[in-house]
Amino acid sequence: MSAAIIAPVLAAAVAAPLAAQCSPEEVTLRGDWGEVRLAVELADTPQSRNRGLMHRETLPARAGMLFLYDEPQPVSFWMKDTLIPLDILFADRSGRITRVHHKAIPGDLTPIPGGDAVFAVLEINGGLARAWGIGPGSEMRHPAFAGGPPAWPCAPAPASAR
Repeated sequence: MSAAIIAPVLAAAVAAPLAAQCSPEEVTLRGDWGEVRLAVELADTPQSRNRGLMHRETLPARAGMLFLYDEPQPVSFWMKDTLIPLDILFADRSGRITRVHHKAIPGDLTPIPGGDAVFAVLEINGGLARAWGIGPGSEMRHPAFAGGPPAWPCAPAPASAR
């Protein structure tokens, strides 16, 4: 075989583990601590973002809510009518975690600022970010970050799926 044929095949094989298929119902997080996949509900409208996880009594351990914004912007959260402690992970347009607020207190009205250029926020059960090692610099993979450009890209859908 010629080098012109081998090089692209080898490049595709090496790149394959870096990008994986993504689903809007899942977020994968990674860092030097490892990797974890979570089922997520999307909050991508003003109404769903305002409601968030209010009035929920439980949240499965490997689940969360992913808040998405049309453009990076300053955001602040509070825990009004939220019944369970949450870790709140703020991410930029590329999917890189920029700030983590650990164990937000249920019912607390104190604003929790996320920064000036927040594109996405992931809420998970309080204590999991520390337990798993998630912190600033960790990366999130989800289709929403495709225009970032993403810090951790999804693989393109196979031609047959388009």
